[in-house]
Amino acid sequence: MSIQSERTERTKEYCNDRFGMFIHWGLYAIPADNEWIRSRNKLSIEDYQPYFDTFDPVNYDPKKWARLAKKAGMRYAVLTTKHHDGFCLFDSKYTEYKATNTPAGRDLVREYVDAFRAEGIKVGFYYSLLDWHHPDYPAYNDMHHPMRGNDAYKHQTGEHFERYVEYMHNQVRELLTNYGKIDIMWFDFSYGDMTAEKWRATEMVKMARELQPHIIIDNRMGGDITSAEPEFYSGDFASPEQMIPAWGVRDVFGNPVPWETCITLNNHWGYSAKDMNYKSAKNVINMLMECVSKGGNLLLNVGPDAKGNIPDKSIEILTEVGVWMRLNSEAVYGCGIADIPKHDWGRITKSDDALYLYIQDTCCENIALYDCPYKAKGAVLLADGSYISMEEPWNAHSYKANGKKPLFMETPEFRNLNGNANVIKIYLDKE
Repeated sequence: MSIQSERTERTKEYCNDRFGMFIHWGLYAIPADNEWIRSRNKLSIEDYQPYFDTFDPVNYDPKKWARLAKKAGMRYAVLTTKHHDGFCLFDSKYTEYKATNTPAGRDLVREYVDAFRAEGIKVGFYYSLLDWHHPDYPAYNDMHHPMRGNDAYKHQTGEHFERYVEYMHNQVRELLTNYGKIDIMWFDFSYGDMTAEKWRATEMVKMARELQPHIIIDNRMGGDITSAEPEFYSGDFASPEQMIPAWGVRDVFGNPVPWETCITLNNHWGYSAKDMNYKSAKNVINMLMECVSKGGNLLLNVGPDAKGNIPDKSIEILTEVGVWMRLNSEAVYGCGIADIPKHDWGRITKSDDALYLYIQDTCCENIALYDCPYKAKGAVLLADGSYISMEEPWNAHSYKANGKKPLFMETPEFRNLNGNANVIKIYLDKE
């Protein structure tokens, strides 16, 4: 079986789930100003140490996180087990720089896994390939390291980098051994010559597949997932960030490649006390439906604060998204590309036996669906199953394009929550 065929088989459920929760959480929640604060402000380990000494998330209750994810309609989650600062939320035997040695005093990853599994949500681990705390990770000449260009770190140039790579492999083995079935491994990230076999990527992926045969892995260890012959370590899905690809993701032959865009709810991944530039629930729904219409998933980020609380505004938005999802998730789960051009009024997704028209913007009594290669049997408003007329307007025959006759549907009144867009379901004649 080819790498592409194996990838298709492994990602079937993932491509049906479509919507997940990303959780960026760690020591950087304490300064509350960006998870890259160590790099951006060139903080030394000593500068950063007070955050380790005071990390005490007294309100951490991942059961609440899991219930919120489920309420929002999310079917999987990915937690930052270790970010670039090297701090581990799990009880690794290979480092003292971990949550069990802070005032938190416990394995926070264990609680996350148990809570999300209990809600039936698939469990994913984010693990940074970078590590600004480990003494064998390049510092002085690295483009991202907090101590880049600092003469006191001229000696730390990666001479013993292999020791760090061994450390990294050991920690990933712990994560994939000690917590039961893990559905997703989300590595972050390769850059410059720090890519592919620099991480011993083939060995890493082989280990992951041996320990967790059904696990799916992102593409950030390196390689080209869209090539004719993708590398073994190039991953199961592409991972664009803070953007939605114009045409989805396809390989060199034009075949769809599984993909997931990761996007923040405000402008930061980690908790930022000052950032109130949140996306609305309608923005989130628009993004989700755009992703699904292009054959992709949406991994939407929340950044809990230092006490372990997901911000109230994030809860408010996800709750509103959840109301829409309860009425319209049929247009999301198990759906994908309809092979119909985008229309001005919105997006189109398709399941095996139906089209779903996501109406974002219209000012007329009717909408037209053109270039539809399918035969329609009837239409309803997805939210409540009420009848949608497909009667052609009386003078529409005068305005055919190139002799082609579009399908017409009456525009439903916007009866859903706060004006969030309606979905029309068109039943297809399989014959």
